[in-house]
Amino acid sequence: MAQITAALVKDLRDKTGAGMMDAKKALVENDGDVEAAVDWLRAKGLSKAAKKSGRTAADGLVSAVVSDDGKTGSVVELNAETDFVARNETFQGALSDIASLALTTEGTTEALKAAAAPDGDGTVEDMIKRLVGAIGE
Repeated sequence: MAQITAALVKDLRDKTGAGMMDAKKALVENDGDVEAAVDWLRAKGLSKAAKKSGRTAADGLVSAVVSDDGKTGSVVELNAETDFVARNETFQGALSDIASLALTTEGTTEALKAAAAPDGDGTVEDMIKRLVGAIGE
């Protein structure tokens, strides 16, 4: 069994945004292999998002963006279960990125969810699932 140091846990948390105990558990489960732990956390985040998909998300934020030429715009609503999450910098940054990306899609929710994620890792839908895993709702 690999030695799990605080520095290793911090490194994984910085890469994934996962909580301290989740990061430690991921490292323990994967014998200190950071890349395998990232994959483990990603899978855990997807299952966490699936479990939470049926829950009511009555709080959140709306972001409106207008193109540089002023001819097009987008309005995107991203919901959360609590207002505390909506005040989170990570949540707000994700919403801003998604709203900007919405300017380049066909204008449907399905097209936006299927578009490449602003962070370059999968689709917008995948990005939202990772966000649920990192933030917890």
